[in-house]
Order: sequence, then structure tokens, then C-alpha cells
Amino acid sequence: MKIGFVGVGNIGAPIAGQLLAAGHQLLVHDLRWGAADALLAVGAEWAESPAALAGACEVVATCLPGPPEMEQVCLGRGGIVAQLKPGALYIDHTTNAPALVRRVHALLAERDVAMLDAPVSGGMEGAGTRDLLVMAGGDPTTFERARPLLDAIAKRVIHTGGIGTGSIAKIMHNCASFTLDMLMAECWTAGVKAGIDAATIVDVFKEAALGQMMSLKVRLPATYLRGDFAPRFSLALARKDLGLALELARATDTPMRLAALCEQELIEAIGRGWADRDASIFLTLQEERAKVEVRLPPG
Repeated sequence: MKIGFVGVGNIGAPIAGQLLAAGHQLLVHDLRWGAADALLAVGAEWAESPAALAGACEVVATCLPGPPEMEQVCLGRGGIVAQLKPGALYIDHTTNAPALVRRVHALLAERDVAMLDAPVSGGMEGAGTRDLLVMAGGDPTTFERARPLLDAIAKRVIHTGGIGTGSIAKIMHNCASFTLDMLMAECWTAGVKAGIDAATIVDVFKEAALGQMMSLKVRLPATYLRGDFAPRFSLALARKDLGLALELARATDTPMRLAALCEQELIEAIGRGWADRDASIFLTLQEERAKVEVRLPPG
């Protein structure tokens, strides 16, 4: 299959390399000629523009820094949308804005071109070893058509739903990841100021429930995500533990803004009369504000 690939930076280059290794012909373009050197050395060909690339390939993929770059490549002067042939497939690996993805998808549909939004998680290192997750949004038929290409670049592939849902999954995952990083930094700074060695507290985080992903893999799927708040670990105990952490933070003059916000949520939930319910019940306060429930299907 002849594949065009626009954007061969830190993530795009190793992804494109996996497609070459799988035996596909590859035509590449990037704003920086030098970014493609390694790919050109192993058999890729250079395209002078995204438009030239799109007109010559049955599949085109992009992996760009963000929405402005993807919009320019797709819809700007010499953009690929106007050049893709009917029956072609476009796969966008950019961490993107869902609204833009859906706008490009609608324009491509008018030209009988299929599209997936398929951002990846795993970073530059994962891209080089196929240790990636692809989150692919789009029509199921389009997903199955693209599946061999997605499997060539990643060990794990999830069809997330309709067009744009791949981007929703990626940006919400990253939001949670960065926020958790900040919360861990709050806890680590308070702990180190209080007297524990940095290497030790980091090791504890790795080996305890947080590092083993117990909340994500076991506790929340059994409680909050099922709407089952029979007590495993009570809200009252959670409030006590968080209170002790914030007491220590105050004693060491360490700001813990995220932890303090969480404490206020726990206090409000206790005020609802939920002290003896499972601690995860306090998460339903966010559901009330968002006017949506997050529940796993039975089974």
C-alpha cells in the first residue's frame, strides 16, 4: 500500500518507520527536510508538499503538533483535503480538537474520503517499539479497513466510537495524567519537608495502591463506576486520612491546593449524610455538576 505521511517529528518518524517495516511504500513530508533523513535512508520517498503527497497516495496520515498545524495541512492553501482522491483514507494521529476533527471529516465525506482520528499514547519511546495505544474514532467500517495499518504501528488499538472520540479519549487521558503529576508533586514536597527521603516516598508511591493502579483497575470499577457505594473504605476514613495529610502540609508550610480542594469535596459529601458509604461516593458530586453519570455496563 502506498502511504503518505505528513509530520515526521519525534512521534511521527518512528510511527512512519513502523509502516515502512511492515512493507508499505512511504511518501513523507515535513516542514523540516532533515526530520525525514532517517526514513529516506531506509526507503521512504520525499514529497515536496502535502498536496503532492495526498494526490499520490491511497492512504494519508498526519502526526502534527496540534490543531493549528493539522488545520493548515488539511484546509490551508495546498491542503490535503482538496487533493485526496475519492475512496482514499485519511488517518490523523494528532492530539487534536474534536470539533476540528469533525469539521475535516465532514468535508472529506463530501469527497467520498474516509477518516479516522487516531491519536496515540506511549510517547517517542513507545512509538519506536510499537508499545503504543491507538485510540481510533470513526465509522466501524473505516476502522476495520484501517486496522492492519494501526496494528502495524501499535500493540494496542481501541475503537473509541464515532469520529472525534479518539481525540476526546486522548485529551481527557492527558488531562488526568498531568493533574495527577501535580497532585503527586504536592504530596512529595510536603513529605520531603516533613522528613522523609525523596527516593523512599517515590518508591512507596510506586509499590502501594496508587502505583499498582488499584483505583483505576479494581476499586473504582467495583464501586463508583457501578454505582455501588456499599462501604469498602468509608468516606469518613478518607476524610480523616486527607485531613492528616493537610495538617502535615500546614505544619511544614507546604501549599497543597489540589488536596485542599479534594478535602472540601469530602466535607460536602459527608454533609450529605454519606460518611459511612464508600469513599468513592464523593465523586458523584462532580456528576451532579456535570449533569451526567459515568457508569460501566453490567457484567
